[in-house]
Amino acid sequence: MEPTTLTTRRLLLRPFGPQDTYKVHAACQDPDIQRWTVIPSPYRLTDAELFIAQLAPAGWRDDSAYSFALVLPESGTLVGALSVDRRSRPGTYEVGYWSSREHRNRGYVTEAVLGSARWAFTALGADRLEWRAEIGNAASRAVALRAGFRLEGEQRSGLLNKGVRRDAWTAALLPSDLGLPGTHPYLPEPRGAAPDSAR
Repeated sequence: MEPTTLTTRRLLLRPFGPQDTYKVHAACQDPDIQRWTVIPSPYRLTDAELFIAQLAPAGWRDDSAYSFALVLPESGTLVGALSVDRRSRPGTYEVGYWSSREHRNRGYVTEAVLGSARWAFTALGADRLEWRAEIGNAASRAVALRAGFRLEGEQRSGLLNKGVRRDAWTAALLPSDLGLPGTHPYLPEPRGAAPDSAR
């Protein structure tokens, strides 16, 4: 897919460019970003250069991951990052994100998640957008819940972060949660339905 720019009420979600290298490097010095995301730690300038020049563009080229810089349009200020990654199951994608320390608690990332979700459901034909975070990452969980994701449980050893397997919360958002049609019909299991007895 060609790199795409999205707009929300307060943000531009655009592909990363060379002008973002030093901004990404500075934001990712935050211990919370290094603790809760899979970026390298310590995060060096060469890591930001690799991400901007190679990893992010490659994701767009091979349709494996769509990385967006979250930018205030008036000033060009980088307030965070978001990626929509293709999963192995058809029609299923995963969203991940971080926000810079000085721009937290303003709803920017929730706004970006909702904008990217609408794009994934319409432009990518997604039928399911997943979110996962290490158990304990309350800030990421709060964003997912505000965006309408429904918690689906916990996965033992669900994430690999810096060589260590960790338990994860999982949640998902469906097109119908945003009033959008899905690519395929969806027949949910009735809530409270008892399993058939064994024979």
